[in-house]
Amino acid sequence: MSVAPKSVVLGFEPTFGFGDRLGVATPGHMDALRAEGGSIRGIFAQQSIREMTRTQRTPAQVMEAASSALADEQFADPWGSDADHLKTTQDVDLTVEAGFVFFTIDPSDYVDEHADDYDAAQLQAKFDAVRDQVGWIDTYLNRSVPIHDGLVLTFDEPTVQQAAVKYGKAIAHVQDMAQYIAETAASRDQDHEIEISVDETPQPTTLAEHYIIADQLLGADVNLVSLAPRYIGDFEKGVDFKGDLALFERSLADHAAIAAQLGSYKLSLHSGSDKLAIYESFARITRSRFHVKTAGTSYLEAVRVAARHDEALLRRIIDFGRAHYDTDRATYHVSATVDGVPAPVDVPDAAELERIYLECWEDVPDGKGFTNPGRQILHCTFGSVLTDAELGPALKGVLDAYPETYRQVLADHFGRHLVALRRGM
Repeated sequence: MSVAPKSVVLGFEPTFGFGDRLGVATPGHMDALRAEGGSIRGIFAQQSIREMTRTQRTPAQVMEAASSALADEQFADPWGSDADHLKTTQDVDLTVEAGFVFFTIDPSDYVDEHADDYDAAQLQAKFDAVRDQVGWIDTYLNRSVPIHDGLVLTFDEPTVQQAAVKYGKAIAHVQDMAQYIAETAASRDQDHEIEISVDETPQPTTLAEHYIIADQLLGADVNLVSLAPRYIGDFEKGVDFKGDLALFERSLADHAAIAAQLGSYKLSLHSGSDKLAIYESFARITRSRFHVKTAGTSYLEAVRVAARHDEALLRRIIDFGRAHYDTDRATYHVSATVDGVPAPVDVPDAAELERIYLECWEDVPDGKGFTNPGRQILHCTFGSVLTDAELGPALKGVLDAYPETYRQVLADHFGRHLVALRRGM
């Protein structure tokens, strides 16, 4: 077996993250990337600590699965590895040891998700409680910063107070984590680059908040390569973008202008799976300075292999997923309901069942991604399925028996993602 090059930092090149929750998807991911033509770099080893816990995998196993598959395919292009959604220094220790070089810090536990909803009195009280912990308030208070096309950020008192309440503790946590990552990676003579994720909140990141977050991190010498704000609109798992596309594009242009003014970091799109409606504009507006992250969609394409080769298993997975969905959805932003999708017993035709729960591309209007709620139900219950004593091994057995089918459906699925991005570059 050939030896694959180690993952490397990819800097400001456009990148696409392929999540692989079963450890056998890399060949299909690689085929899609090769077909795209090389203008986008692949991050093949990517999994969050939360996902690893749910799938009972380790960072070392995630890295080994990707690197060995790339070696077998003699893949020689630079590729990356993303230690995703890190929250603790223990997470850092495990992923640095496994050889990861791209570290996504998730400070969501330190974000006040209700900050946008406080009235003046509540905001003042919350601000008074954090004032002494936030050292950058006077840096921005009463400043005006021109950005582009007549846009001027005005840092009046309510704006700065809200930013301090919403993100003050999160910024401090990110700075501490980034310093620990840098020191830990240096102790092993490893390169590192850092992404910040503040997207997993119900409220969008305002332009002023984006400016403060990035400015503070760059000022603290964080090796910031990518920032994922919470954009306007809905980015639910397993379906396309929900929202006003024109409004999203105008807002994204403002975020991109801030990134261009402050530094060379990329804008990142999380929950990027199946968001084809915004891919072209995302690549165009960021001027190809982007990172797109996907995860659960590769698992859903694994279930499609069961749909093609083991109808009985597909029906069992769907029934199981429906039974576990209301519990498993707790950590996701989704809107599907079990009552809104027919049960397998009511759908005798296998092709129709696949359409309802996985949706075929040929049934989707041009430029649109998946929109059906059945796909969300399967997405949210991946951990319960994969760790089930019967269903997990059965699904892996189907993939082992039909590796070419899995490879083909992944290449087609991600090929559509990458072609949509390429159109905007």
